[in-house]
Amino acid sequence: MVRLFKHYVPHALLLLGLIDCALLVLAGDLAWRLRAAQIGMDPGALLERGAMLSGFAVTVLAAMIAVGVYGSDALRSLRFAGARLLVAVSLAIIALAFFDFLIPGQTFWRSTLLYAMGLSIALLMANRVLVGGLLGTSAFRRRVLVLGAGPRAARLRQLAQRPESGFAIVGFVDMGEERAQIDQAVPRGQIDDLSRFVADLGASEVVLALEERRNALPLKDLLRVKTAGVHVNDFSTFMERETGRVDLDTLNPSWLIFSDGFSSGRALSSVAKRLFDVAASLLLLVLAFPVIALFALLVKLDSRGPAFFRQQRIGLYGQPFTLLKLRSMRLDAEAGGAQWASKNDPRITRIGRLIRKLRIDELPQVWTVLKGQMSFVGPRPEVPKFVEDLEDKLPYYAERHMVKPGITGWAQINYPYGASIEDARHKLEYDLYYAKNYTPFLDLLILLQTLRVVLWPEGAR
Repeated sequence: MVRLFKHYVPHALLLLGLIDCALLVLAGDLAWRLRAAQIGMDPGALLERGAMLSGFAVTVLAAMIAVGVYGSDALRSLRFAGARLLVAVSLAIIALAFFDFLIPGQTFWRSTLLYAMGLSIALLMANRVLVGGLLGTSAFRRRVLVLGAGPRAARLRQLAQRPESGFAIVGFVDMGEERAQIDQAVPRGQIDDLSRFVADLGASEVVLALEERRNALPLKDLLRVKTAGVHVNDFSTFMERETGRVDLDTLNPSWLIFSDGFSSGRALSSVAKRLFDVAASLLLLVLAFPVIALFALLVKLDSRGPAFFRQQRIGLYGQPFTLLKLRSMRLDAEAGGAQWASKNDPRITRIGRLIRKLRIDELPQVWTVLKGQMSFVGPRPEVPKFVEDLEDKLPYYAERHMVKPGITGWAQINYPYGASIEDARHKLEYDLYYAKNYTPFLDLLILLQTLRVVLWPEGAR
């Protein structure tokens, strides 16, 4: 994987995206030349269209990221790719046509955009046929040798078997652990030179997956492997990179302390984040006010009680604040205290089910963002009762409060809605990844991909 601004991007998807960008520029240029030929106009020099073509390519790429075109199924399913490509390109064309309507001129002619839409879909689908069919994801998989044959090694084997996996395991080495689970693992005693063994397998990376590392680290072997130019990773770091989450089952305080992350030098990023929150929340409040007012009236007409729901949540550094949402449940929904939402929750009203599905109930939270108690992107804030319970049952739960809570977040776009301790555990792994690797680049990815969750709601409650 390639690490961009502290976030890991698979080689295959990066290559796919770069080719897509070049094809979009080509599609935009061909569309312009086609329209110019129809009306007998000189198309002009390519450099004169540089800004237009760049704007077209960036807009379509952003829409593709937003609707999940570069998800785990990007190279596996043409049906998946085709459906989401059509949605992405259509949304981008509508946005560019609206821009042309607001600022008319020779920037984005709507007739040219129509041609560009057809050419883009054709070229992008051809790219997926080529990359997915001729090259395939296996061509981009790293060759990994696992030191260990216990439960951790078994987890790596299971992860490698996923079609979207970015690595392939070329061998296991049994380091003499008691709980061996990999039958085909080669005993360490049968390998004279581990560095030569790694080279013979063509491994590009060695992962240390020992259950007990105390007095068991083969330091001499690892040093030789490392100096031979092969990457060496511990299990927790490898899992973070491959899954986009921090693995709680193997996490220890020393890894969090000494690993790259939780940088104190991100003051500039925090200022930029706050400036974006203020500007975006002001704009969104103005644009969304009619929608909020309309559904507030519908909520009042649909059921007894106030239109807005106020509840205390836990925010930055564990400080409480009041969350504001459109009410989606009956007035007596929490008469017995706060409780998890459930599938087909009977407490949800008719209008409430609609606004939850469309995420309209979240819109009033923009006011909380403007006040600075929340951000657009961050871990989901929980009620004090749940926080107290989860801090007792889940390790490192308090660390998620070291960043400001958000309306959307890394956990929300990567894990389907859950309402149990086990679900909270999985979401915590994503929240810790976000808190550890936060950058404006990751925020941008999350904001774009939130559209995918809205368009294809997975478990909204």
